Amino acid sequence: MTDRKPGPPRQGRYRPLSPLREHLRESFWFAPLLTCAAAVVLASVTAWLDEAAVSATVAETGSADELMRFTGAAKSVVSTVSSAMLTFIAVVFSISLVALQMAASQFSPRVLRLYVRSRLTKATFSVCLATFLFALLVQLSYDDSTDPAKVTSVPVFSGLFAVLLVLLSLGLFVLYVQSTMRLLRVPHVIDRVAGESVAVILQYRLTPPEPQPPAVPADAPTLLHEGRSGALRDVNIGRLVRIARKHDAVLHLVPRIGDFVTPGTPIVRVAGARPPRPRRIAAAFNVGVERTMHQDLSFGFRQLVDIAIRALSPAVNDPTTAVQAIDRIHQLLAMLVHESFGDLCFRDRDGAVRLVEPVPDWQCVVDLAFTEIRLCGAGHPQVTRRLAAALDDLLRICPEGRRGQLLEQRELLDRAVAEQLADPEVRAFALLPDRQGIG
Repeated sequence: MTDRKPGPPRQGRYRPLSPLREHLRESFWFAPLLTCAAAVVLASVTAWLDEAAVSATVAETGSADELMRFTGAAKSVVSTVSSAMLTFIAVVFSISLVALQMAASQFSPRVLRLYVRSRLTKATFSVCLATFLFALLVQLSYDDSTDPAKVTSVPVFSGLFAVLLVLLSLGLFVLYVQSTMRLLRVPHVIDRVAGESVAVILQYRLTPPEPQPPAVPADAPTLLHEGRSGALRDVNIGRLVRIARKHDAVLHLVPRIGDFVTPGTPIVRVAGARPPRPRRIAAAFNVGVERTMHQDLSFGFRQLVDIAIRALSPAVNDPTTAVQAIDRIHQLLAMLVHESFGDLCFRDRDGAVRLVEPVPDWQCVVDLAFTEIRLCGAGHPQVTRRLAAALDDLLRICPEGRRGQLLEQRELLDRAVAEQLADPEVRAFALLPDRQGIG
């Protein structure tokens, strides 16, 4: 399983694998809620500043005539912002969602998660929503008195901050439009997916697999999943290590990240005298309706393959997009070709192994990367030539122990092309390696 000896186990490396940050990125409620709370605080502060400005002016000049001249303009600005911003939010984001849904139907619905995870999308929506709430709350602090001697508040600071928030919203809106237009173009989507996949591979390197992880005793009890059904999105590594340490046990995860689990699915095998309660184990598992990139080494490949085979479907018939996806698959495999594969072992603060997590091996990754694209693209010379170039490049750099899987894929590619293309000259052309497919 392991072609090179990994470095020493790195202890205390649980921060990159903590799911809290990823859960917040996957959610769309946290940032708007935070900015709305800030808008409430800002409205209270500006109302206090408006009152303080009137008091200071009256104490200095004996009248608020100077400030009263700003009242009409400031109230008009705040009223316009409050009435227009909600309509602006509804129209812009509704049209964006429809456009993204239509675009996603051309490559893969799974990449819509990029829109949800976008920091710029959340920032734009949050600031626009906070601007509307701020303008609405400011109007509650208006002083309707027209007598300069009796007025207690003039919306000077409130109007100023309303204008600043509108300018910030407009700036973010321009950036948001640019970002959304990029998400409508499949090369940028492929690049984003590949970038996230590279980050997962770098996290994978933080905890290198061990050549001989602790074995599971034959009589080890197996705990069954007691939570809801769904895809295993990630696990809380730190919590499971603490549970195993408390019970002086080693937990061996049965499913891999990304597997579908249901109540009754074997979830953990416990090597130890005191197995923990299944409910405590279940609390450390995050199960949802779809997979995430957080700890899932295969999900990036899955998305790229989905984009490629959808592009090769008769309804789309876009082999150039498939070639662009193969480019990134080639990149990721080149990063993994010298990596050690095997179970990941996580240790407690004393250095004892407490958690063993299975990950896909080299054979699984290669099959995922090439099989479906080969089956769907065997009749497209542009695709087969790019696949041949990727396989030949990987064969040149991979260690001897991993050449077998790549040679098998090369042979299967030759056979698939032979079945699809009867003419020997066309077949030879389709199997000629070319990193651009056909120019």
